[in-house]
Amino acid sequence: MVVLDATIVNIALPHIQNALKFSTTDLTWVVSAYTLTFGGLLLLGGRAGDILGRRRVFMTGILLFTFASLLGGFAQEPWQLLAARVLQGVGGAIASPTSLALITTTFPEGPERNRAFGVFAAVSAGGGAIGLLAGGMLTEWLDWRWVLFVNVPIGVLIAVLTPLYISESQRHTGRFDIAGALTSTSGMALLVYGFIRAADDGWRDSLTIGSFGAAVVLLLAFAFIESRAKEPITPLRMFADRNRSGTYVIMLSLAAAMFGMFFYIVLFVQNVLGYSPIKAGLAFLPVTVVIALGAGLSQRFLPVLGPKPFMLVGSALAAIGLAWQSLISSDSSYAGGVLGPMLVFGFGMGLNFVTLTLTAVSGVAQHEAGAASGLLNATQQVGGSLGLSILTTVFGSASKNEAEKQVPKFLADGTAEQKAEFARTRQLPSPWGHEVLAQGISTGFIAAAAMAVIALVTAWLVIRVRKSDLEALSGTAGPGLG
Repeated sequence: MVVLDATIVNIALPHIQNALKFSTTDLTWVVSAYTLTFGGLLLLGGRAGDILGRRRVFMTGILLFTFASLLGGFAQEPWQLLAARVLQGVGGAIASPTSLALITTTFPEGPERNRAFGVFAAVSAGGGAIGLLAGGMLTEWLDWRWVLFVNVPIGVLIAVLTPLYISESQRHTGRFDIAGALTSTSGMALLVYGFIRAADDGWRDSLTIGSFGAAVVLLLAFAFIESRAKEPITPLRMFADRNRSGTYVIMLSLAAAMFGMFFYIVLFVQNVLGYSPIKAGLAFLPVTVVIALGAGLSQRFLPVLGPKPFMLVGSALAAIGLAWQSLISSDSSYAGGVLGPMLVFGFGMGLNFVTLTLTAVSGVAQHEAGAASGLLNATQQVGGSLGLSILTTVFGSASKNEAEKQVPKFLADGTAEQKAEFARTRQLPSPWGHEVLAQGISTGFIAAAAMAVIALVTAWLVIRVRKSDLEALSGTAGPGLG
C-alpha cells in the first residue's frame, strides 16, 4: 500500500491540478509532501518499533496512513491535500520499516524467512506497477479522489487482521532522537520550498533567501545534534566509509533524477499527447519491466563482476536516457520521444538498485545493517524530493521564457474566445501552451541528466568495493523499502 501510493497519485496529478487549481510548480508538493516526511522520519519509525513494540507501532502507522488517505480524498483546497499527504508520509514512515522487522521476527531464519522476504520484495516491486494501472483506472472510471480513498478499506482490513496473525515483539530500551528527526526533516522541507519558490518568484525574493538560510541553520543543527546524541537517528559514523558515502551520493543523485522524470513525463503524456489516465498508466509499464530485468541481471552477476561495473554502466545509461529525453518537444511521439529514453533510463536504474543496497551494508556490523539500509532508503526519498524541486526551478524559468515568446504568437493567431479565457486564467491554450510545457520539461531534463552524471562520476572516483567484500552478503540482503 505504501509503495503503491508513491505511483498511484502520479497518474492522477493532471486531474488534481485542474480540480484544486494547483500551478505546475506547486503541484510538485503533492509528491514532495509525502516523500519528505516519509524519508525524513523513516529511521525514527524503525526505532519506534524496537522501543514500543513492532505490532503496536505497525498498526498505528497503518491507521494513520488510512486516516490521512481519507482526509486527502475529501480535500477541497490545495493545503488540505498537502496536509493529508504529510500525514500519509508520517504513517508510511512508521509502518514500512516495522513491517520488514516483523517479517524477521515472525519467520524463523532459513528457507521460510527467505520465502517471506521473496513475497515482500515481489509485493513491493509489484506495488509500483500496480499503482500506475490502478491510478489510471480509478481516475478515469471514478474520480481522482479514489486514488486516496482506495487505501481506506485496505488499511482497515490490515488493522483488523494484524492482531490475529502477528504477535507483539519484545520491547528494547532506547531513546527517541526527536530533535534529529525534526531538524533534518524541517531543514530539507525548507530547502525544497526554497527551490520551488524560486521557480515562481525568483532567487532574489526575500522568502526564497530566508528559506535557504533557515534550511542551512537547521541542517547544521541536525549535524551537531547527531554528533552529540547517544542514540542518533543517523549515526554519522556511517559516512566514514568512502564506499558507503559514495553509495548514498549515487542513490540521492539518481533518485533526484528519477522522481523528476516521472513527474514531468506524466504531465507530458496526458497534457501534450492527450493520453487518458489508463493509457498513461499503461505507457509506463515497460519501464517497470526493464527495471526488473536490470535488477535481476545485476543480482545474478554481482558475485562475478563486483558492484562497480554495474554502478558505472547503470549511471551512464541513466544519464544517456535523460539526455535523450531533453530532446523532447511538443511534436514528439510516445515511441520516439518518451518510450526509448525511458527504457534506457529504467534499465540503468535497475542495474543500480540491488548493487547500491548491497554496497550500503557491505562491511557494516550485523546490528547496524538495518540503519545502513534504512539510511539508503531515506536518502532515496529525500533525494527524490530535492531533485524534483531543483527540476521545478529549471522548469519554471524555462517555461516563463518560452511563454514570453508564445504569448505574442497567441495574441496574433488565437480566437476571441481563447483570448477571453486566457485573460481570465492566464493559461495559454494549445498549441501555444504545449510549446511552453514541452520546453520547460526538456530543459528540466538537462538538469536531470547532470544529476545522473554526478552519480557516474561518484561511482568512478569514489567506489572501491571488491567482489570479495560482497561475498558474505550474497543472498542475505533483505529487500529495500522502494
